[in-house]
Amino acid sequence: MPAPPPSPPPSPQRRAAAWLNSLFVDHALLRIPWRNWGVVESGRLYRSNHPLPWQLRQAARRFGLRTVINLRGERAGCGSDRLGRWEAAALGLAHYDAPFESRGAPHRERILRLAEIYRTMAEPALIHCKSGADRTGLAAGIWLLLQGRPVEAAMAQLALRFGHVRQSRTGVLDAFFALYAAHLRERGPKPFLDWVREDYDEEALRRAHVSRAWADRLVDGVLRRE
Repeated sequence: MPAPPPSPPPSPQRRAAAWLNSLFVDHALLRIPWRNWGVVESGRLYRSNHPLPWQLRQAARRFGLRTVINLRGERAGCGSDRLGRWEAAALGLAHYDAPFESRGAPHRERILRLAEIYRTMAEPALIHCKSGADRTGLAAGIWLLLQGRPVEAAMAQLALRFGHVRQSRTGVLDAFFALYAAHLRERGPKPFLDWVREDYDEEALRRAHVSRAWADRLVDGVLRRE
């Protein structure tokens, strides 16, 4: 799957407006001290919160990145989105949009599209959402399952050390992996993508997941996660 062509370089005015929006509207000030970096598979896939331009440059130099996957998707008016695209283009990195929800059952079509990006992209790659806690953990877990790793390894990518709170509505992502694990226990081995295509019921998962009120207040009201 070829990456979309890069956008033209911005004017100084557009860049300044993007920085202001990123720092003060998209909460990038908080992402300066909190990098939330993780290694999914050394030399192949890395994870983080939404990188600021110099953070992306540093990661590209250190780890030889060739691809960036934005799990937030393109966001009109978001300064972090603009800055990330411009920096990826300046560095010659392929940039993909693969949007997911943090509080909804993962959509089958989006899982399959991400799997196709993983199959065809140039490695090493960086995956990121806003905070690097929920959607990034989901995408990292999907990567590991596609490499033949056990479900437990995938579920470990949704961890408190990355800021993921499974008791909140974002716990639906944990429930997604747990659903696949239950299928394997009850019916025997089945490749992950075959299960996604043939057995996964996202509506049933959405109806079944119940969060805790205190956790939702923490994630939505205090942490103000996307």
